[in-house]
Amino acid sequence: MDFRQTALGIEFGSTRIKAVLIGRDHAPIASGSHEWENQLRDGIWTYSMDAIHGGLQSCFADLKRDVKEKFGETLTAVGAIGISGMMHGYLPFDRNDAPLAEFRTWRNTITGPAAAELTELFGFNIPQRWSIAHLRQAMLNKEAHVPDIAHLTTLAGYIHFRLTGKKVLGVGEASGIMPIDSAIGSYDKEMIRKFDALAEQDGYPWRLEGILPEVLGAGEDAGYLTEEGARLLDPAGDLKPGIPFAPPEGDAGTGMAATNSVRARTGNVSAGTSDFAMIVVDHPLGVHREIDMVTTPAGLPVAMVHCNNCTSDINAWVNLFHEFSALIGAEVNKGELYVKLFNKALEGDPDCGGLMSYNYFSGEGVTDLDAGRPVFARTENAKMTLANFMRTHLLSALATLKIGLDILTQEENVPIDKLYGHGGYFKTPGVGQRMLSAAVGSPVSVMETAGEGGPYGMALLAGYRIWKEDGEKLEDYLDHRVFAHAKASTLMADAEDIQGFAAFLERYQKALPVEIAAIQCL
Repeated sequence: MDFRQTALGIEFGSTRIKAVLIGRDHAPIASGSHEWENQLRDGIWTYSMDAIHGGLQSCFADLKRDVKEKFGETLTAVGAIGISGMMHGYLPFDRNDAPLAEFRTWRNTITGPAAAELTELFGFNIPQRWSIAHLRQAMLNKEAHVPDIAHLTTLAGYIHFRLTGKKVLGVGEASGIMPIDSAIGSYDKEMIRKFDALAEQDGYPWRLEGILPEVLGAGEDAGYLTEEGARLLDPAGDLKPGIPFAPPEGDAGTGMAATNSVRARTGNVSAGTSDFAMIVVDHPLGVHREIDMVTTPAGLPVAMVHCNNCTSDINAWVNLFHEFSALIGAEVNKGELYVKLFNKALEGDPDCGGLMSYNYFSGEGVTDLDAGRPVFARTENAKMTLANFMRTHLLSALATLKIGLDILTQEENVPIDKLYGHGGYFKTPGVGQRMLSAAVGSPVSVMETAGEGGPYGMALLAGYRIWKEDGEKLEDYLDHRVFAHAKASTLMADAEDIQGFAAFLERYQKALPVEIAAIQCL
């Protein structure tokens, strides 16, 4: 096979690094993965540099094994590569490109004063996880490394730099560093000026335009794999340098690409360790603490509802059930266990029968909590069944997302005609779709490639980099060349499910003091 007619996407997710290789028809032909987990060090959620580099190499080696098994060939070249990762966070470097601080992930809720200050200064909502909020908080904290910053980027931007030598970001990923002016496709110049005034006032020697990555739109030239980058990605030495790269993107942008949700008035929900909804808007919105304004990989404005917590608590309970199955001598494959438990949730009461769960492993911006404690609670007369238990956790995973989406639909009159879902929450056919549809009261579609998620979307962006025609917009490329004949299932929840979710959410919001007390006491 001519692997120069392929495109590779590698995404650094919260619990897994995954590579997806697609062919010229845009269908996945091979994949690789590496599981990892963040650590809480000195109150900061982070991944070590060794974990980042080792995970990249392990994931690519797994892809090579899959290619060898399927095609009997060693992978030495691909047509294009794209790197994506968890959006936002904080990775500062000095003039010698040495890291100045541990990578601070999106999960951290330690930048409240900075986020509030910048939101007021810019007249634009700045979430705590954005890179600019982390930078300002480090300035407010007078951290010793701040004067030495020569380059500030995200995880995707860092890996891209190590592989190509280019300090660039795709516009969608850049919109999680600093607000973007869609008219120029780059950072908002007036906001840059206002931030620089703070830096000058505090006596710092750098200015933002000197330390932030260059912004590129989808399909632009983002460099080529260097010899050093090839050795980092593939220490075995089989992969050859010279492969073109797409602009690095965030997992929000790749999710939009993977679900063909980059055109105005389309939307998608990505649900995994975190969950977020992306709605491409066609009119200006007001400033809301719960709503992020970011962009598509092509630079169109997007309203984003981002929630830090989604499936982590579900995973913990499934692990417990898996341990129990082994204890009684009837061990069940974990993948099968997910399917059985998710399907069991469909038998539960629409409102979960009086059970309640808060899935907060970390803080949650939508409900204004800076820390989290997973909590399961019930009343004395609640219907404690396995079906209700699982349904409670599935609805809890969407509760904060629903709170944010209500602001878009009820206060900003943003129409949601149909949503596309992707990510691990939707892997069991029909279940996640039905729960999300009950939450939003709209049809939810899942494509057959939904399980591939962001890495597949990044592979599509890499394909667009080399296969697009002159002047062909990303939305047209996806519509006509990728998804014209894509298979998808669409599901609309019934009225009972919708009413049940509404009743559950009412109890969820009323009982939030239980979660607050847990944070204070545990």
